[in-house]
Amino acid sequence: MTRNEVEMSLDGLARRVREHAQRVDGRFILGIAGPPGAGKSTFAGALRDAVNALAGAAVAAVAPMDGFHLSNAELRIAGATARKGEPDTFDVAGYLAGLRRLRETSPGQAVPWPLYDRERHDPVPGGVVFDRQTIVITEGNYLLLGDVGAARWSAVRHCLDEVWYLDVPVETLRNRLLQRHIRGGKSAGFAEAKVARSDLLNAELVAATRDRADLVLYGDGPHYRLA
Repeated sequence: MTRNEVEMSLDGLARRVREHAQRVDGRFILGIAGPPGAGKSTFAGALRDAVNALAGAAVAAVAPMDGFHLSNAELRIAGATARKGEPDTFDVAGYLAGLRRLRETSPGQAVPWPLYDRERHDPVPGGVVFDRQTIVITEGNYLLLGDVGAARWSAVRHCLDEVWYLDVPVETLRNRLLQRHIRGGKSAGFAEAKVARSDLLNAELVAATRDRADLVLYGDGPHYRLA
């Protein structure tokens, strides 16, 4: 650990979220950014559980960016199936609209949010419904990205109160991504090609956004190093 880094437990991070949420009128929206395979979904779920345990109530829920993947049918029409997961294969406008709806809707009113089904490999509308939760944790690769063609990713940052970046060594990413594709039913050859030609290129793109984060986290067992 370097001189500029500090260590914090998951409970400590949950306390930070609650403290910062109390300064915001309406919902507090925290983004968890990072490359594919960094463990964003796992971390976001663990942070949600820690916040809820600390509050003694279900005040936090997760709103994954992955629910805004373009459908497989849309990708086939666009000839973009092999590039699934790249910045222009998401419904960015839909994601922005969802974030704004969470921001503008008072807690107590229902806001549906799509989830990504990893068995069907397609988004499912209304997979989770926000109601009384006052803390939203949204996680995804491109929360700190600038615009890519017509995809207005830069507007996402303006919808978030804070963004944390989850950093992981490239070799760890590679191993996790290979296993993810194989668990999803792909062959080892397909997995190798997908990771080399798409996933790790996306990881490089995302890594270039790291300095835009409010906080950079490095996983270290039950604790996290902050920079």
